[in-house]
Amino acid sequence: MKKAATHPLRTALPTRIGVSRCLLGEEVRYDGGHKRDRFLTDVLGRYVEWVPICPEVEAGLGAPREAMRLIGTPQHPRLVTIKSGTDHTRALETMATNRIEELKHLDLAGYVFKKGSPSCGTERVRVYYKEGVVSRNGIGLFARAFIEQFPLIPVEEEGRLCDSTLRENFIERVFCYRRWQDLIHNGVTRQALIQFHTIHKYILLAHHPQHYKVLGRLVGEAHQHRPKDLVRRYGELFMKALAVKATVRKHVNVLQHILGHFKNRLSAHEKAELLGVIGDYHQELTPLIVPLTLIKHYVQIFDVGYIRDQVYLNPHPKELMLRNHV
Repeated sequence: MKKAATHPLRTALPTRIGVSRCLLGEEVRYDGGHKRDRFLTDVLGRYVEWVPICPEVEAGLGAPREAMRLIGTPQHPRLVTIKSGTDHTRALETMATNRIEELKHLDLAGYVFKKGSPSCGTERVRVYYKEGVVSRNGIGLFARAFIEQFPLIPVEEEGRLCDSTLRENFIERVFCYRRWQDLIHNGVTRQALIQFHTIHKYILLAHHPQHYKVLGRLVGEAHQHRPKDLVRRYGELFMKALAVKATVRKHVNVLQHILGHFKNRLSAHEKAELLGVIGDYHQELTPLIVPLTLIKHYVQIFDVGYIRDQVYLNPHPKELMLRNHV
């Protein structure tokens, strides 16, 4: 009897993602409008639980409100209204401190920020010097506070999610971080960490082969580390590895590794067919889903347990179709 497959997306806690409220269609922007993102609300929203936040509104500034911008230096900017020159920095910083304390109890697995916002932008936010010089190296006040407090949580701006590669990378990291949180909540034993690492081996290899090796050595020497130190070091390097974008070349390497587990069970025709679709993917003639679908077929037929349980085969809900692009 074949062993039932372990579903890598089954988690003990909901997959909660923080999000700028305007991106969900709420009219909280300075002009009383919104910036609804259809992918977030209509597609991704079916698989996650949103935690909507608008720093300005929660700081008591209301909507609509006078437009604001960052002034000063990128390292220590202040949030000031454009016309009246009112400084709202302290209000935003107080809001951030209080809200972040609340978020510590929600186990967020990711955050989608509004691009370019003086409170929520994560990169290239305009900062105005007093002399009138504009820098594009700023970070929104709330985004900066959040990232400093939660350095491992995947964050992204909605504008960058239009890029299919960045979108897949972000969502993949969200679900991986969710599984990491579940492991921590269940209590990390050395054996549990070994199992966690085992099912994530190929997804790590697809992102960062060097970190994949380092993590393997860390797990292999788990008995030499105190549990708390082991968890901290593994978690940091695990998320750092996944932050590096997977490439076609690295995916091909993983596909060939997987092929090695059952190539002797394939007929000459079947092997040639699989190598052919992997080659087509390598030449960017077909999307990744094509060779993966054929591999999943053979994994099921031959009941290759080690491959069947790999998160790499199902890192996120298939309905999102994140691996269907060329």
